Amino acid sequence: MFILLMFIFIPFMVIAALFGIYIGGNIIFLLIKLWAIVWYFFCGLRHENEGKQPNKKDGPFIYVANHDSYLDAPITMLSLHGQFRALGKTEIRRIPFFGWIYRYGVILVDRADKENRAKSVRILKHVLSKNISIIVFPEGGFNYTKELLSRFYDGAFRIAIETQTPVVPLVYLHATSVLPRDSFFKLMPGKTKTIFLEKISVKGMTIDDISQLNEKVKRMIANELEKHKNQKQ
Repeated sequence: MFILLMFIFIPFMVIAALFGIYIGGNIIFLLIKLWAIVWYFFCGLRHENEGKQPNKKDGPFIYVANHDSYLDAPITMLSLHGQFRALGKTEIRRIPFFGWIYRYGVILVDRADKENRAKSVRILKHVLSKNISIIVFPEGGFNYTKELLSRFYDGAFRIAIETQTPVVPLVYLHATSVLPRDSFFKLMPGKTKTIFLEKISVKGMTIDDISQLNEKVKRMIANELEKHKNQKQ
């Protein structure tokens, strides 16, 4: 179903691409969001948002979320309103057809390449300057530790302070129950949820406050995950 819908949407995306990286990219972004909505419907999936989502007129924002499943991509599309861009791994662009779509909605980063990482940061800052929010998964990949969250990288928090952009922590729930990491073909009908936590102002913060901001956001997300873990037991 995912692949079938992809090929239905691709012709419209190709036409949109003719309008350039910004206008065309925005159109493709909306098509990807529609793709996620339709795919969820046909797979018997439901999504719920909880908490107060910040007014996009007050943006842009840097959204920060935990990362547990390949389902996190469509969850993101169903969670956030308005235009935004995500930071994602460059390896995904190698997937035929999907990789071409991916690069329109995602700012690619090769974490092993210092120069590429610096370029990604510059692009993220440019996106924010255009009043477009960004979303970052600071764990850098799936959490394979026994802890609720793995290490958070500083990149998102450094950008937040340098651009004085508020941070909005997000908690993604139930994604691994619906789609385990070991196989895309184990997808089960079910419900996913995004919890919007309190927006964090970085006004007045300096580079010296990066670690403090990192720990604060990580603690907020971990506390919410712990709460829902205890409710299940």
